[in-house]
Amino acid sequence: MTNRLAQTKSPYLQQHAENPVDWYPWGPEALEQANLQDKPLLVSIGYSACHWCHVMAHESFENRAIAELMNRSFINVKVDREERPDVDAVYMEAVQLMTGQGGWPLNVFLTPELKPFFGGTYWPAEARQGMPSWPQVLQSVALAWQNDRRRVEQSADRLLETVRQALDLTGSAQSSGTPEVLDEAFRTVRSQVDSVNGGFGTAPKFPQPPTLAFVLRTYKRTADSAALDILTLTLDRMAQGGIYDQVGGGFHRYSVDATWTVPHFEKMLYDNALLARVYLEGWQATGAPHWRRVVEETLDYVIRDLSSPEGGFYSAEDADSEGEEGRFYLWSAEEVASVLDADDAKIFSLRFGVRRAGNFEGRTILTVDQSFEQVAAAVGTPVDMVRESLDRSIRRFREVRELRVRPGLDHKVLTDWNALMLPPLCIAGVAFDRPDYLQAARRNARFLLERLRPNGRLLHVYARGEAAVPAFLDDHAFLIEGLLSVFAVTGEAEWLDAARTLAETLLGEFRDPRGGFFGTAREGELPVRPKPLFDNVIPSGNSTGALALLRLARVTDDETFRRSALETIALVLPALGRHPTSFGQMLAALEFSLAVPQEIVIAGDPDDIGMRSLMQVAYTHFLPNAIFAVALPHVAIDESLPLLAGRGLLDGRPAAYVCRNYACDLPVSEPADLDALLEH
Repeated sequence: MTNRLAQTKSPYLQQHAENPVDWYPWGPEALEQANLQDKPLLVSIGYSACHWCHVMAHESFENRAIAELMNRSFINVKVDREERPDVDAVYMEAVQLMTGQGGWPLNVFLTPELKPFFGGTYWPAEARQGMPSWPQVLQSVALAWQNDRRRVEQSADRLLETVRQALDLTGSAQSSGTPEVLDEAFRTVRSQVDSVNGGFGTAPKFPQPPTLAFVLRTYKRTADSAALDILTLTLDRMAQGGIYDQVGGGFHRYSVDATWTVPHFEKMLYDNALLARVYLEGWQATGAPHWRRVVEETLDYVIRDLSSPEGGFYSAEDADSEGEEGRFYLWSAEEVASVLDADDAKIFSLRFGVRRAGNFEGRTILTVDQSFEQVAAAVGTPVDMVRESLDRSIRRFREVRELRVRPGLDHKVLTDWNALMLPPLCIAGVAFDRPDYLQAARRNARFLLERLRPNGRLLHVYARGEAAVPAFLDDHAFLIEGLLSVFAVTGEAEWLDAARTLAETLLGEFRDPRGGFFGTAREGELPVRPKPLFDNVIPSGNSTGALALLRLARVTDDETFRRSALETIALVLPALGRHPTSFGQMLAALEFSLAVPQEIVIAGDPDDIGMRSLMQVAYTHFLPNAIFAVALPHVAIDESLPLLAGRGLLDGRPAAYVCRNYACDLPVSEPADLDALLEH
């Protein structure tokens, strides 16, 4: 017997389709029934790769007695937070205000008018460790609703007003920022670094790509070795830890400890897109070969394991397989000995810390325990032979692991997360001379514009052959930036045209006249229209929108885009220096707005080997505030693109044009000459 969720397309909602809970998906029917039956709504929010969501589902939502309590007193609504980030944003803020913490599963109780009055995260089926049981929570909320309705509604009104104030930020706008704001922000970041393990804060520890990108920008801007030290420590520790999949590439969502050893094993598309870009830019800045390897292994993982046949990228892989968290990724010493010959097994075990006792429930999460040089010394083998052995062993382990039951795959395709993949694929495709990456980027961009924009209006999610849910701010902002990356490496006008159209929608439908952008294009059924400004693991739509609009303004010379971006930055200027880990991407936008303008245009046919050599040189440099473009021969220059005017071949050969602060060097055709220009 299935419930209403069986008719939905979300993999997460489908996981609950056979619960005895009388679930509704979020929508008019549930809201109507709450009013008709005069019952509060119980809104339970999660996502398909969420381990504790699975635990609560198994303990409580599959329990018939508990389901009866839920069905009797509440209209029960299941929400996939990845499908409806607007619903999640409003009620996560409410629960954080009520309890001081948040997370998933998120369970919140609402009046029929959608006003929150009580909530929390995971509750066990039976009381333990000071936590009330889920049945106790249900009974207490039901009694309060029946016996003290007026007080509940008054509390809901007060909480909603607090949520509205928290999400509808206006700040005190200033006219412009200064480099001193960037300096203050870096000093604050420096004070928050874990100087032993890298990263920021203590356990649980999340990668923070926007903050790491700001640290790298600081190093580029100031040559401060402290910034490079922070970046190097953090990127190396993460790449050596269990948070990184040493066999298959790619990153898990976060580490439950401070040392990056034990991950929460789910793999999310957005983490891998953002971290691939940070490692890629770190490689551009330093040339560190092990960071390049992380980039390629991560991008290869996404293309290999998260690609849909149509060109999209799936959202996530679960933490669990065969009912056990992390089972797919764990190894025993006996398995290592059975998979490899004795010499390779010894090298592998030394490198990755494989011991009989294991490091996680009797088995081993692979971490880099010894350097290549240390392993070589221990076994008396040259370093090159150790590397060859490890490469051979990793390939073998990947083959063996493919025979295991894979973690569940969330097959929905999200516009915003897919758009995050476009910049690293484009940059790495050129810098590493990987045409397969460029092909994946172009294919993905076309998929997003065709399948997620079926009637000219961008949509947020694609699942089971159908696009749905009007696109949010993040979808527009991330896709503008992604399309600009595709345009920069191809010179094909369709990507720039689409980015312009999306930017016009951004300004026309999302812009708050008081500054910044709302998260939704229009008022909806939610009682609050949020305006997301904080960069967390994923940058906010406001900060990405500001940076994307600044880039677009430089390409098109459209002052409207630039002005809107500066208004958005000004909205949070007072907070940037004091709370930089909440505004990493906004700090990047501020720096871009203050930087000396730089343009690099390469003219020629992208299939020409000389053209590819020039582009590869350009993209091996870390130039975060430069605008890159390709001028295609025999293609008429768009008059609205002064950036490309007069940029043609040089004596019939591909040529690079480098301009700084509105002054241009002579064009060059030799890669070495371009390299010398960009070193200055």
